Amino acid sequence: NKTVFLINLNFILDLNFEFFIAKRLISAKSYKSSVSAPIIKIGIAAIAISMVVMLIAVAVSIGLQQKIRDKAVAFNGHITISNFDSNASQGAQVPISKNQTFYPAFSSVDGISHIQAVAHKFGIIRTETDFEALFIKGVGLDYNWLYFKDFLIDGRLPNFSEKYSQEVLISEYLSRRLNLNVGQSFQMYFLKTDASRPPSIVKFWVAGIFNSGFEELDKTFLIGDINHVQRLNRWEKDQIGQFEVFVEDYNALDDKGIEVYAQTPSTLDAETIKQKYDLIFEWISIFDKNTYGIIGMMILVGVINMITALLVLILERTQMIGLLKALGSTNWSIQKVFLYVASYLSIIGLFIGNLVGLALLFIQKYWSPITLDPSVYYVTKAPVFIDVQYIFALNLMTFLVCLLVLVIPSYIITKINPVQAIKFD
Repeated sequence: NKTVFLINLNFILDLNFEFFIAKRLISAKSYKSSVSAPIIKIGIAAIAISMVVMLIAVAVSIGLQQKIRDKAVAFNGHITISNFDSNASQGAQVPISKNQTFYPAFSSVDGISHIQAVAHKFGIIRTETDFEALFIKGVGLDYNWLYFKDFLIDGRLPNFSEKYSQEVLISEYLSRRLNLNVGQSFQMYFLKTDASRPPSIVKFWVAGIFNSGFEELDKTFLIGDINHVQRLNRWEKDQIGQFEVFVEDYNALDDKGIEVYAQTPSTLDAETIKQKYDLIFEWISIFDKNTYGIIGMMILVGVINMITALLVLILERTQMIGLLKALGSTNWSIQKVFLYVASYLSIIGLFIGNLVGLALLFIQKYWSPITLDPSVYYVTKAPVFIDVQYIFALNLMTFLVCLLVLVIPSYIITKINPVQAIKFD
């Protein structure tokens, strides 16, 4: 027991001694007035700048991916169930019966939050001065307006509680293109399969205007009553164009897509949003690779600067190292002193980096001073995603990598001879 007590007491005394020396090294009078002060400041600044860049890179990358994904899901759902014979352009939909075992609740597959029936019809809007060709997307009372509530910039959502509602939701692009505002009406022409017959004309009223930022889809669709599409296509009331399925967890989309396909009849096809817009989703997946590259480079920059600062600090304190060795301190004990100092400086850099990085992210989140070209990035403002988990992970990873790498240059202490070090000037 006495031996154990003496060992523990010796460990505590050594630890207190190491912390005391480290505290002296990082005191204001010790290093701020020394030759190594500029190098140390550069090391702290490098860690801070690296953390700022990493926070921005991760926040913008995740935010951009989520925004683009949500916009595509708003128009199509996570999974689309349609007839195998339907044209990919959605201009020649083959009707399917709404009377399915998986509708109105897809209970056979876990993780499905909602399913809705929709239909499309191609038409032409004609005004006194211009015209535009696009699809009317017919929706009913089961339609999920969650995404379009965020996209709405003027007016309100259409009310489809009445039969053959004339209210529609148009995009801001279409509003500007045809000079249509909330409350105004317009006529839409629908061609018939028999070219010799005159087209059907339907009058609609603009209930609201939306802007998803997904210009490719904003140009393509307006949202209207599914009853009009069924009547124009001469379908029965139980016939629709396709089902749109929403999943609870996007990360499980591929697995849910396979399960949904397995639970649908052989005459129907189930396609995930990734499969439908494969080029777009392949493009946004590249963001991850770029982000990993940025994180790697920024950690490398921070580590190199901290190694330089540590080596300069060791060189400057050569006499102190020799004296500590002469007094009986072990190499590892002295190494730990300098690792404590390096850890302290890294924490200062991380704190400053988090402070500046989060401030910039919150400014962008609430005031959006940085805008993007929607024709390229599908969004008008640079989106940011702020989450405690990835912020903590970045800080922990950066700190641990710096600490582990700094152990290597600290081994130079083992090569210092006490007698020569004391005489070192």
